[in-house]
Amino acid sequence: MDWVDLRSDTVTRPTPAMREAMVRAPVGDDVYGEDPTVNALQNRVAADLGFEAALFVPSGTQSNLLALMSHCERGDEYLVGMDAHTYKFEGGGAAVLGSIQPQPIMQEADGSLPLERVAAAIKPVDPHFARTRLLALENTWHGRVLPLDYLRAAHDFAREGGLALHLDGARLYNAAVACGVPAREIARCFDSVSVCLSKGLGAPVGSVLAGSVALIEKARRWRKVAGGGWRQAGMLAAAGLHALDHHVARLAEDHARAAALAEQLAPLPGLRLLGQHTNMVFVEVPAERLRALDGHLRAAGIRISIGYLPTLRLVTHLDVDDTGIARTIEAFRTFFAREHRA
Repeated sequence: MDWVDLRSDTVTRPTPAMREAMVRAPVGDDVYGEDPTVNALQNRVAADLGFEAALFVPSGTQSNLLALMSHCERGDEYLVGMDAHTYKFEGGGAAVLGSIQPQPIMQEADGSLPLERVAAAIKPVDPHFARTRLLALENTWHGRVLPLDYLRAAHDFAREGGLALHLDGARLYNAAVACGVPAREIARCFDSVSVCLSKGLGAPVGSVLAGSVALIEKARRWRKVAGGGWRQAGMLAAAGLHALDHHVARLAEDHARAAALAEQLAPLPGLRLLGQHTNMVFVEVPAERLRALDGHLRAAGIRISIGYLPTLRLVTHLDVDDTGIARTIEAFRTFFAREHRA
């Protein structure tokens, strides 16, 4: 079946042009620093985001972990959103592998951490407390874009407080496209940025951590310790380079399709639209209808993530075109029309 897969933007498949770039990529042993395509990707991301250096790694989870372990020592603390990916969805890696204490802070609805709450969470210099070293933000967060003015204020706050500032920018390019600015305009507020190539950009695997030369050298060592040393990784890096060349501006199409999907789903009886942010649409469906909806959509060739919660996230991406959106709208419409008549 030709599926319309709205579960996540991680499900994209390499385009034919991307596959061709991967086949043609020159390669070498990256643990020795000899893979020319990996080196080109790292240099490209560092230059694009305005940093001295960058490091290609297997996943966003590892990229964030390496950043935390490079900014912090054992017994240090980082401040992070209570619903942030680095805190909630990355296996507690900072604590388990880095002996770094997270201090979660309640986020606002837009994903920002109120700076007065952050200030109140910073520990005094005292042997009773972990040493507060780092503030970590996420952009986008559940598709929401952090305002540039807020990021600049967070930068100034961190500088005044002696904190480093890290960005989980898994969807940094979605945020940049939504703001209408180059990605470096967002990245310039941070000491390090992790960006994912395998979500909206459509590469098959990989993330890049960017920062200072000193930070990236620490991260390179921790990458090896964590089992993330690449060998001939140039074929994967080539996919990332192709994505940066061809798949950034088109993220606006994903945002537009998400907006069209949200507009058509909003009036359906029995469904409540919670919001649309960049390439994500959030809806609420009565819990007792979830399984029936899942079966109905699958019969129509549509995949969504169905759990036990009534809130559903629908994600547009490279492999979802206008026809797929129309098919999804019709499938939702027929389901809720039938349920409403019943």
